[in-house]
Amino acid sequence: MKAIRFHEYGGPEVLREEEAERPSPAAGEVLIRVAGTTFNQVDAGLRGGYLREVFPLRLPHVPGIDVAGTIAESGPGVTGYAPGDPVVALLPMTATGATAEFVTAPADVVGPAPAGIPLADAAVLPAAALTAWQAIHEHGAVQPGQKVLVIGAGGAVGRFAVQFARLAGATVSGTATPRSAEAARSAGAELADRPEGAFDLVFVAARVDEATMAALAKLGPVLSITTPAVGGRNIYVRGDATQLGEIARLVDAGQVSVLVGDRRPFSETADVHRAAEKGELPGKVVLYPNS
Repeated sequence: MKAIRFHEYGGPEVLREEEAERPSPAAGEVLIRVAGTTFNQVDAGLRGGYLREVFPLRLPHVPGIDVAGTIAESGPGVTGYAPGDPVVALLPMTATGATAEFVTAPADVVGPAPAGIPLADAAVLPAAALTAWQAIHEHGAVQPGQKVLVIGAGGAVGRFAVQFARLAGATVSGTATPRSAEAARSAGAELADRPEGAFDLVFVAARVDEATMAALAKLGPVLSITTPAVGGRNIYVRGDATQLGEIARLVDAGQVSVLVGDRRPFSETADVHRAAEKGELPGKVVLYPNS
C-alpha cells in the first residue's frame, strides 16, 4: 500500500511517499481503509522529534492521528463491525498513523462516522471534537445558564467547544484572530477583544502568553490545551468511541457543523507541514489518499 512515512526526525523534507506493508488487525483491532486524515500540530512535533521522550516512535513512522474510513477487516475478538461500515477514530499517539491507504485501530476507540458529510471530512472530528467534548462535558461540566469563554473560538477545537457549550445551555463568549473570526461567529460565539466579567469556565484552545493566561485566571476556572494554566488545569484528549458516536449524531442532526479549511492529497503532506510552520494553513486540512 502507499503511505507517507519518515525514517528519521527532522523537517517536512523527511516525509516521503513510499510503499509500505499493509497491516493486519491484531486481537481487539480493526483494519480501516482510509478515506481521510488531518494535519494536527502534534504531527509536526512528532515528526520533528520534539516529543520523543513523551511519545517515543518506532521508525519509520506514518503520521496522522485522525482517521475516517471504512472497516476492511476485524481482528480476533472484535464484534459489531462489518466490512464497509463508515467509521472515525482517534489513534493512539505512538501508533502507526492514518496517512496511508490502510491503518489498524483499537476497536474501543472506533465510532460511527456521520452520514451527512463526506466521509473524508469526518476526519476533522476525532482529535478536535473529542478534545472540545471532554473539556466542556467532562472537565468543565458545563450546565444550562452558565457563562463560558473560549479563547481561540475560531480554531478547530475552539469552534467545536463553542457549539458544545451552547448545546449544553451556556452563553458563550470568545476570542478569535481576524482570519478565524467568521468561523467563531458561525459557531455561535459572541466575540470580544478584551473579555471582561466572570465566567463559569475559561477554555483556552489557542496559545497565549503567560501574562494573558494569568489575566484569564482572574475571569474564572481555566482549562487549557496549550499554554500551562495558571491556577487551572491542562487537559489531554483520549479516544472514546461512545463520545464519537454522540458527536456524529449531532452532526447528522444539523446541531453541530464541521468546517474544513482545505483538502489535499497525501502526496502534498510535506507541503501542508511546511505551510503549518509558516502559519499559512487556511484552517483544518483534510488529507486523502491519492487516486
